Amino acid sequence: MADHSVQDIIRRYLQDAIAAENSFESQLRSFAEEGDDPVAQKLFQQHAEETRSQIDRLTVRLHELGESPSSVKSFMAHMFNFAPKTASIGHEDAERTTQNLMIAHAVEHSEVGMYEALAVVAEALGDTTTARLAREIQKEEEITGHKVWDLIAPSARRSLDKLTAEMSR
Repeated sequence: MADHSVQDIIRRYLQDAIAAENSFESQLRSFAEEGDDPVAQKLFQQHAEETRSQIDRLTVRLHELGESPSSVKSFMAHMFNFAPKTASIGHEDAERTTQNLMIAHAVEHSEVGMYEALAVVAEALGDTTTARLAREIQKEEEITGHKVWDLIAPSARRSLDKLTAEMSR
């Protein structure tokens, strides 16, 4: 640790957050084009835009600390971006929106935890600017998580109704 500064620690957390958000932004844009639920598609599109704003704000802060986003971390995050989608293999097209909402809900909660860690580390190291940014974004993620949650049950019901209607034909 003697070779590392306090800012190096915060920079790494910021790079991780930027990489994760870049990956999720791509996934959200994909979700916005899938399924047949315009409410969910709109939510995915709106959150993709909010995520882009979060990336920009995190990047500005990282530049203020004298660093740039890590292309290696971004590449790795994009490589593993498809992993949550593998859970939806074998599901019908009618279930696509529900599956995407479930993935988004899990990611939102993961991001809330990621920003908790960033905020705690920044606070402990005396970087109130980064801590404040982390708390702001964390709150945005919590709000979106609730919005996504509210759509899961109705989407699952619509999916089931479509599937059972198809079975009775």
